[in-house]
Amino acid sequence: MGTDMFIHPAAGFLLLALLVPFVPESLWKNKALRGALAILPPLAALYSIFTVEPGTYAQLHYLDQALIFGRVDKLSIVFGQVFAIISFIGCIYGMHVEDKGHYVCASLYVAGGFGCVFAGDLLTVFLFWELMSIGSTFLIWQARTKESVNAGFRYFLYHTVGGLFLLAGLLLKYKATGSFAFDLVNPADGRYYDWLILTGFCVNAAVVPLHAWLPDAYPRASVAGAVYMCAFTTKTAVYVLCRGFAGWEILAVAGTCMAVYGVLYACIENNARRILSYHIVSQVGYMVAGIGIGTAMTINGAVAHAYAHILYKGLLFMGTGAILYSVGTAKLDELGGLVTKLPWVMVWYMVAALSISGMPLFNGFISKTMTIAGAAEHHRTFLALGMEIAAVGTFISVGIKLPYFAFWGRKKEFTGEVKPLPVNMYIGMGLCGLLCIAQGVYPHMLYKYLPMAIEGHGFQPWTIDKVINSGLLLGFSGLAFYLTRYVITPHKALNLDFDWFYRLIGRVTMRAICWPASKVDDVWTEVYRTVGLRGLIGMGRGTSWFDKKGIDTVVDGSAYTVRNLGRLGAKAQTANLQDYLAMAAVLGLGIFALIWYFG
Repeated sequence: MGTDMFIHPAAGFLLLALLVPFVPESLWKNKALRGALAILPPLAALYSIFTVEPGTYAQLHYLDQALIFGRVDKLSIVFGQVFAIISFIGCIYGMHVEDKGHYVCASLYVAGGFGCVFAGDLLTVFLFWELMSIGSTFLIWQARTKESVNAGFRYFLYHTVGGLFLLAGLLLKYKATGSFAFDLVNPADGRYYDWLILTGFCVNAAVVPLHAWLPDAYPRASVAGAVYMCAFTTKTAVYVLCRGFAGWEILAVAGTCMAVYGVLYACIENNARRILSYHIVSQVGYMVAGIGIGTAMTINGAVAHAYAHILYKGLLFMGTGAILYSVGTAKLDELGGLVTKLPWVMVWYMVAALSISGMPLFNGFISKTMTIAGAAEHHRTFLALGMEIAAVGTFISVGIKLPYFAFWGRKKEFTGEVKPLPVNMYIGMGLCGLLCIAQGVYPHMLYKYLPMAIEGHGFQPWTIDKVINSGLLLGFSGLAFYLTRYVITPHKALNLDFDWFYRLIGRVTMRAICWPASKVDDVWTEVYRTVGLRGLIGMGRGTSWFDKKGIDTVVDGSAYTVRNLGRLGAKAQTANLQDYLAMAAVLGLGIFALIWYFG
């Protein structure tokens, strides 16, 4: 039953972030208590989203502006729902983590995502956008390694630049229109400030070539933190693109390029989490392309794929995170033979791998095919073909290559140390895997929440032609892997792609700043050595002379005078009454003489 009361889903996470630092360590060490406290915000968010009625809530008037924190409609509800689900699952998966910083950073990050989804104006979007950036940066640093620290700084730099584009766009829009309204922009009416806002959104969506932060930062996040990272930043960007820029042709082309580009790099990667990171670029490409095409079917496909992607990508990161937690590495050339050591990790990983590959009976099949079919029906043949090619690469890299080299890899058994996994990690993977299967078997579980009416485009995933096409595509992908299995064998080399150019720009910029600064410093050092230092020595000598001749003379003279007077006084004190009477008489006569003379 719906209600007119709206409890903002971000509120519980913000409260948790405030409370955690003040919880006594003795209580925080209790896993059950810690887990119960952390799980309350996602449960409250789920209740709020499933019970609220569409409408506008939580308006705050500040500085002549109406900030809308609660725009509730079908689009915000479907994204809010899956955000609440993955935050619930991520909380269970990371319940063994004792570091308070993890809970604070994750809570701020999730709160930022919820805030953007339910924001009704661009200014409110920007506030929560920056909260997401700060929370996610600290979540990367929670891994507490040198690599994660460096990656976190680069990540924050990227998102600061993206935030500046967004800020510039919304301020220029306000100057031109007098409004921070966040509504759909007609492509024909797009102005320069709309393009700035779009650029800011595209940074978070990891649109190529603005994507380099993602495969750099996500693999270096902590095991539990990566589950949140893969769900919120890019999918929040998908939401705002769907809200404001549906039908923009440039997104259709850019999204298809993302889909192909991501799988090409994933196929040659060695680190399991970098493979999955490149696949985020690829899978978000499907969503961006669907938004750019802008039909009811492709928009529904983009939203459905975002929902499914959050679940199966979260499960993929849980699986590779479990491997990293257990054996200490996620590099495929160092793995192999884990199927006997971590059999349930292999099972749940394969559920996610088949989901992302679009296998029937899994949720990727009911979402990805909608976007591709929508592109084909809209006569965007090259876009549909590009997404089909990307689907082949997805199954090769994530569905076959990664599990083959991680769990088998021509080894009967992994010979290194295998650390037991906490039970809560298995529970988190199991919940996510069951949802992937349930949505694949019962598509209406997801379709009923999509923003566009399904009846409007009549898409049905379970038809004989779609099932056969999917089977043929996956079979061809398996054959392609077999034929290229020696070519795509993992190697230790790190692939930087566009990040190479960004790092080059960074080095050149630093040298351009540091070289003149070092020259100025050299000149100043020489001037100080030849002029300043001599001046200081001269000043020191002058103050020393003044101290001796001036201060010491006055102080020492006063001391000598007091001392001499004291000696005279001591001599005058004879203890003889006659001497004292004589001295008094002499003093009296002297005073009388002075008065008589001057009077």
